[in-house]
Amino acid sequence: MQETRRERKKRLTRQRIVMAAIALFEEQGYEQTTMAQIAAAADVDPKTFSNYFRGKDDVLFVDVEQDYDVMFEAIAKRRPEESPGEVLGRMVQEYRAHRRPKIPRREPEELSAAARLVMTTPSLQAKSLYMLMELQQRIANELVKAFPGQLDLITAAAMTGSLLGAIQQTGLASVQLGRSQEELWEATQRGLDIAMSGLLSVRPAPMVSAPPDEGDIPLTGERTTP
Repeated sequence: MQETRRERKKRLTRQRIVMAAIALFEEQGYEQTTMAQIAAAADVDPKTFSNYFRGKDDVLFVDVEQDYDVMFEAIAKRRPEESPGEVLGRMVQEYRAHRRPKIPRREPEELSAAARLVMTTPSLQAKSLYMLMELQQRIANELVKAFPGQLDLITAAAMTGSLLGAIQQTGLASVQLGRSQEELWEATQRGLDIAMSGLLSVRPAPMVSAPPDEGDIPLTGERTTP
């Protein structure tokens, strides 16, 4: 779908705010930078800044939480023939297709600066870790719901952690190497491909009439003994 003039204006304004914020964070420190300073550097009214971002930390995370529903919906639309790993793989591809066109183009220096800020600023590091942990838990829970009586939470959690960990770490490595934004997407795809080789080994167990007893959680959907 072709971008409208209004959409293009909003995208460029958002991009200008992000670039101005990163430059100020790098120059004077994240904690020392105010939203008013970012607005002034981006040549926008403070109210305009608030229309795009709830706070200065959102500048670096670019409202990713608003797009998480795409992943949950992908899991909920599980196809009868799909295994848990195949559902997760499709989930990532659908999220990428939805998310990628919305991300402003950045030069390697900008990507590196943003990653460095998140890794070295305690408040941003804490938010990043919290967001990742919460996302992993939600995806694992949704995956169990998609395979009622066939997949336990322990297995779903292991699969989700393996997948998101691979994608996150390959993306981070690409940024640290100074690669381009296009190469960053390629790196995360490689992370997905590597993770999928293990995820596809998990097969849903036959339907069971009742959930397993607490304290006796199977790793493959079948009962195990100590």
